Order: sequence, then C-alpha cells, then structure tokens
Amino acid sequence: MNVLITGANGFVGQTLVNRLAALLAAGHSPIEIGTATLLDIQFDNPAPHPCFRQITGSIGDSALLKKVLAEPFDLVFHLASIPGGLAEKNYELGRAINLDATLELLESLRHQARPPVVVFASTIGVFGAPIPDIVTDDTPARPNNMSYSAQKMIGEILIDDFSRRGWIDGRSLRLPGIVARPPAPNGAISIFMSDLIRELAAGRPYTCPISAASTVWLMSARCIAENLLHAALLPKEAVEQRRTWMLPVIRTSMGELVGGIAELFGPETLQRIRYKPIEAVEAVFGRQPPIDVPASEKAGFRNDGTLKDLILNALKGSA
Repeated sequence: MNVLITGANGFVGQTLVNRLAALLAAGHSPIEIGTATLLDIQFDNPAPHPCFRQITGSIGDSALLKKVLAEPFDLVFHLASIPGGLAEKNYELGRAINLDATLELLESLRHQARPPVVVFASTIGVFGAPIPDIVTDDTPARPNNMSYSAQKMIGEILIDDFSRRGWIDGRSLRLPGIVARPPAPNGAISIFMSDLIRELAAGRPYTCPISAASTVWLMSARCIAENLLHAALLPKEAVEQRRTWMLPVIRTSMGELVGGIAELFGPETLQRIRYKPIEAVEAVFGRQPPIDVPASEKAGFRNDGTLKDLILNALKGSA
C-alpha cells in the first residue's frame, strides 16, 4: 500500500509514524506498506524506517500538494491542522489549512482510479457549548465555540459526502484531549492537561487553569495512534451506516487525575498543585459529561484502560 500521512511531524503524527515504524521493524504491521509519504512543514527527526519518505512543506501549498498527489495513495491519514487557539486568533490561517486544504486534498483524491481509505482527525469540539448532559454515539454536533470546531465539522461532512459518492472510503475520529503533548506551545488551548501531567510527574509545581472538580476527556497519543490504525483497517461493511466516531475516552476530574499522579510519583505531589480556574477555559474544557458510546466500542475502538495506564502512556510521549 502507498500511505500518506499529513501533519506527520505533529504530536499525533509522530506517534503514529513511530508506531508504524516499530510494527514494521517487528514484522507485525497490520498494514503492508510499500511507501509511506510523510508531509509536514518541518521534521524534527529523520524518517524512522527505510520505506518512509519525508516531504517538507505546507499542505496549504497547492503546487506542493498537487506534486505529492501525482501518485495514487491507498490510505491517507489526514492529521494536519491549525490547533483551536491559533485558528481562533488567526481565522485566515485556520481556514486555509483546516478547511481549504482539506477540500483540496479530497478533490485530488477523488480523481484516483481507486478510492483510497481516508482517516480524518476531527475533534470533540464539534459538540460546542454548553455540551449536553451526556454524549452518545448519536449526539448531534453543534460547533458554536470556535472556528476550529466548525472547520472540523465541515471536514466530517465532506468525508461523508465524498464517501457517499464513492470517491473515497472515509472515517472520521473525534479526538479528545491528547496527553502528554511536548512543552513547546502549539496553539492548542487544551495543552494545559499535558503540562499538568508532565510537570507534576517531574516533581515541579503546577497551577491548573480549571478547578479540581472539573471533568475532562483524555486519551494518550499512543492510544490515539492505535485507534487511527484501527479506523484504517475497519472493513467497508463496518462503516456503511456510520463514518464518524466519538472515541470511548477516559473521563476524569482534575482532582482524580492529580490523585492518580500522586499514587505513581508520591503523595507530596498533592502539595505541588494549585487551582486557579479561568472561566473561559473551564467552560470549554472542564465540563465534559459522561459518555455512552456502545457503537464505537462494538466497532473496536478503545481507551487507555485505567487512569494509571493513561498517565503512564501519556508520559511515554510519541515514542
């Protein structure tokens, strides 16, 4: 298979690439890869496997995208995006990458002789605010809180419509808070969740911008990568009725999360946490309700298991 991964140098992208490389090296890859093309504006490290090739540039560059897509792909992981906070500050940039480039990518793919499988990274932000008291497999999207959420919702609709027409075989995953992102700022407002885990585990103090009682949906990047791979391997009959999936995340309060870190790294951890809630942040990221997604679970999507597993997986980063 020829595989394309956009946003391959991002946190999720690196985790997916490293996971695929490890599976290939061990001879256990569920995907038989001929060439994997990795596209991003820069790369921090060399390609981790001989069959991977890196192409440096923006997915928003039409000429570059046309050149990349001159060859057909069997599988595309579309992960490239401008994160929510940055997309809100810079509407033009967010639209250019999250919306216009997504449409251009799909328009190019629809002219292939054989429809590719396309796995699209969407967001839980599509549920908007206020979020319903419970989120299920069929909770309607209402992306009224950020342009990023609206752009991702449009991406989901495009994936569905192009699939309906038989141009692609699409699957969209609504990704939750992903931990633990590296400390470098990337424009994601939710990065504080990663900062909290990383700083407290390292024995440093941390001031949390949402309250101890606030509730969040979390998943490690390692688990996200596994779910992306699983989505790519779902048979056509499994996606005939549903192409958009809310993942079965772990829901935890920030107090419970801190308690879990303290169990692993010592009770003194509890002395290093301070809560200084910011209402605007808590309203979007700290009031996430219970979830009930049996369709997602039946399709084989999984969470990290336990809160302890989540924390340990998060601290492994993109490895």
